[in-house]
Amino acid sequence: MPRSRTTRPPVDFVTIAALAAGLPNVERGTSRGAPALKVNGKMFACVPTHTSAEPDSLGVRLDFADRDGLIANDPKTFYLKDHYVDYPVVLVRLKHIHPDALRDLLRMAHHFVSTKPRRRAR
Repeated sequence: MPRSRTTRPPVDFVTIAALAAGLPNVERGTSRGAPALKVNGKMFACVPTHTSAEPDSLGVRLDFADRDGLIANDPKTFYLKDHYVDYPVVLVRLKHIHPDALRDLLRMAHHFVSTKPRRRAR
């Protein structure tokens, strides 16, 4: 019986890393023991470890205005939990995001993190 809608395979961290592979200076690593993507040693996307995050989510670093806009425009895909309110991060329900949109989001996060000024050593 033909399906009326095409189904996508679930997005896992291997897929996420592949979507970010073309970005400059991206490295795979960990953040609090969970898989993460970093640029110049700074995390821009990771599997969230806080218990308030829903399963099959991704944490992506963005400025607060971009985060708030994403949540307002698509709360089915993008969300926030109290633990993350004070951090420049948005949580993404991976089952609801199209791979092209995820690729664009990873580019935004990469740009946000890679263009932030570095902290001076004390």
